[in-house]
Amino acid sequence: MQTTRQWQTEAIGPEGDLKIGEAGIPEVSGTMVRVRTQAVSLNFRDRLVLESGMGLPLQFPFVPASDMAGVVEAVGPDVTRFKPGDRVISTFSPDWIEGRGPGTARTPHYQTRGGFYPGVLSEHTVLSEQWFTLAPATLDAAEASTLPCAGLTAWFALIECGRLKAGDQVLVQGTGGVALFGLQIAKAHGAEVFITSGSTEKLERASALGADHLINRHEGDWVEQLYHLTGDYGADHVLEIVGGPHLGEALKAVAVNGRISVIGVFEGFDVSGPAAPLLLKAPIVQGISVGHRRALEDLVRAVDRTGLKPVIDKRYAFEELPQAFDHLYRGPFGKVVIEF
Repeated sequence: MQTTRQWQTEAIGPEGDLKIGEAGIPEVSGTMVRVRTQAVSLNFRDRLVLESGMGLPLQFPFVPASDMAGVVEAVGPDVTRFKPGDRVISTFSPDWIEGRGPGTARTPHYQTRGGFYPGVLSEHTVLSEQWFTLAPATLDAAEASTLPCAGLTAWFALIECGRLKAGDQVLVQGTGGVALFGLQIAKAHGAEVFITSGSTEKLERASALGADHLINRHEGDWVEQLYHLTGDYGADHVLEIVGGPHLGEALKAVAVNGRISVIGVFEGFDVSGPAAPLLLKAPIVQGISVGHRRALEDLVRAVDRTGLKPVIDKRYAFEELPQAFDHLYRGPFGKVVIEF
């Protein structure tokens, strides 16, 4: 059996023991495809899984990360969706093709790559053709690898669920991967974008991407700044990326009958906020758990039509994964990518 190099760990914890190991490459049969990985983008969730396991039944040795781009090298006899040479990207939730998500009220679905299922930091993978979709023709592999989680999360919040329209006012928190995708997608649809950050330098870079209004969190109450900029209207769409008690700030910022997409957990998994603005403004508060494959395919088409270019703060070599994670922990402007 042929083997492939991959990043592995035998245990979870703050320190971890990530190292490069080898694994066998299974034979291609049925509806399976063999994909040669070209790039992997990192997400904050990858850090959470490695440090705590997030309560998931990880299989050891565990291969981290969920988002990749690569090239199909071989296909099984029953494959209909791809052929050798096709450029593909992974899907975050392989079992969620479209419509209502899998799972039950008692046991919500969280069977994703880089968690319940093995991750993508491997030079080769052999998996069902249903676990991939075609990559955008207009992006290189590193750029394409940023779509399955960060890109799709912003798209699902604003377009699939939010039905964003031209002229809507969108508030984006921070300058990480999801935030900058939110900025770019909103601008491509004719929205007015407000972005918050504690860094003047990052706000200036966000302005270059098209942000209409820059709000520095260190220059006073950012909600009051938003009120001033909008004449007390607030934001039609709030991408709530911070988590924890910060939901309360989003409830203050959202417009009457607006929408809050709860995405991030940087400040904790237990969200909280005051009842008064929730009841009086009657916003939609929707949790976003990335999205399904059909929406990812919609995003791919939109990227090719609009010319959207994902923001990559830095690209690292395969052997430089520890340095890439260090960069992720420091808070990148956009995405951090591993190239193979």
